Amino acid sequence: MAQALYRKWRSQTFEEVVGQEHVTTTLLNALREGRVAHAYLFAGPRGTGKTSTARILAKALNCTDEERQPCNRCSHCAAINEGRMLDLIEIDAASNNSVDDVRELRDKVGFQPSESRYKVYIIDEVHMLSTSAFNALLKTLEEPPPYARFVLATTEPHRIPATVLSRCQRFDFRRIPIAEIAAHLSRIAADEGFAVQEAAVFAIARSAQGCMRDAVSLLDQMTSYGASESNGESPAISLEQVQQVLGSVASATVADFVDAIADKDVSAGLQLIHDLLLLGASLNEFLSQVIEHLRGVMLLQMVGTGELLEDRDPDTIQTMWEQAKKISNPDTLRAIKRLSAAAAELKGGFQPQLPVELALVELIQGVPQPAPASRPAQLPERPEASAPTKPASRAPAQAAEVSQRPGAEEAPAAPLDAAAMQKLRGRWREFLGTVRERCGMKEQASLNSIRDLAIGSDSVAIAFGKNKFAQNVISEARTKDAITGILAEFLGRQITLICQSGEKASIPLAQGQAVEESQASGPDPLVEYAVSELGAKVTDGQP
Repeated sequence: MAQALYRKWRSQTFEEVVGQEHVTTTLLNALREGRVAHAYLFAGPRGTGKTSTARILAKALNCTDEERQPCNRCSHCAAINEGRMLDLIEIDAASNNSVDDVRELRDKVGFQPSESRYKVYIIDEVHMLSTSAFNALLKTLEEPPPYARFVLATTEPHRIPATVLSRCQRFDFRRIPIAEIAAHLSRIAADEGFAVQEAAVFAIARSAQGCMRDAVSLLDQMTSYGASESNGESPAISLEQVQQVLGSVASATVADFVDAIADKDVSAGLQLIHDLLLLGASLNEFLSQVIEHLRGVMLLQMVGTGELLEDRDPDTIQTMWEQAKKISNPDTLRAIKRLSAAAAELKGGFQPQLPVELALVELIQGVPQPAPASRPAQLPERPEASAPTKPASRAPAQAAEVSQRPGAEEAPAAPLDAAAMQKLRGRWREFLGTVRERCGMKEQASLNSIRDLAIGSDSVAIAFGKNKFAQNVISEARTKDAITGILAEFLGRQITLICQSGEKASIPLAQGQAVEESQASGPDPLVEYAVSELGAKVTDGQP
């Protein structure tokens, strides 16, 4: 059975590691000077060469050739290449992450190497170790035997405890540039004896997003999918075949979609989306291509040259230049942000293309404004309180208790600012979009569930009905402060945000105003009842 290309073409020397010269140069210098550290941490995205570099380091430490390390010819190098070196121990921390696994490792470290100078431990995905396992590893990692070396590999270095980080030399592996991935793929294709279009190579390199292993795996897939039945005159792997496998579309189609946005042609854009759906194209991949294309337009607008687009062909750059003149820079930035949001909203279902269509319409015609709310601008006045009748079977003490119960009578409401309410309701969609951008989707959804809105001179009250969850989300201190700031921007003045239950929102009067209104409204009916029926006396507060 044929071996997978990514395994067959795995780097075997430091010179073969692509795009990580800052790591390989440092390790080579340390080997020449005999200053190899006892523990290394290799951190970086997947498929960038962390484990391959760790194996190369293990070969270099045990290689018997003093001039070239590793030589890949001596018995030690051959044993590591063939996976039969007993002194190279590779551990998958994702499945061996308990403290017992680390204790077993710690006990075996004390044994001398069986056939080489160094025992090398490679712990992959080390961030998956439990806290207890990390603690069990600390002492061994800090003071290992002189013949032991550790290489920890991880894609999430932020999850490594500081006590472990301080005991290792850290190397950060970077995403590999598109041009370097494309060059490596071309070299593999030439050595394997199959033809591939240059445009197809760059399409594969771009789809890999800096991951060499993904790029080589896709090239391996294309060697089977794109086998040519011709006599060898035409390429075996074409750009169209790569696009079909990826679900992507031709660059001309992407450019047409951006032209529809620049020309504000909704009909053309919607028709293009419809055609793509009929062809079975991946909308995720399509939006990714459109966003990447708009990024190129933005770079041309901001930088003024195409030096940052060296991986693009001249025809595509020329198209971007023409579009950069038709669309303004703020509109380009807005399109990138809105289409990125649409990509996050893409799901399966009855109308999977709807988020893309809505994004297109909003970019061209603007965000639709909601119709003015039908709720009255001011709450209806409360009816005046009438004197209670004498209760038939209720003790006086119980009546007094009812009058003192909190919330037994609603606080009087302050006048509302109808103009400010109309202003905010007219920009409500824009306000929700700002909340989503600054706070998050949960906060936006909570505000979508409010039942009423009231604005006073210095306050904004929102009523959530019976939705306690939404009210608690907005009432959280940090969220409330952020939304208060957004409201202040939209209203043009400093305000206080009030979260309320119930169907109607109201702005309560200040404490002093409430007292004055209460005094002006005449004697309290409960006081009258106490004087006339119970024989109580009203005093001025003196005993």
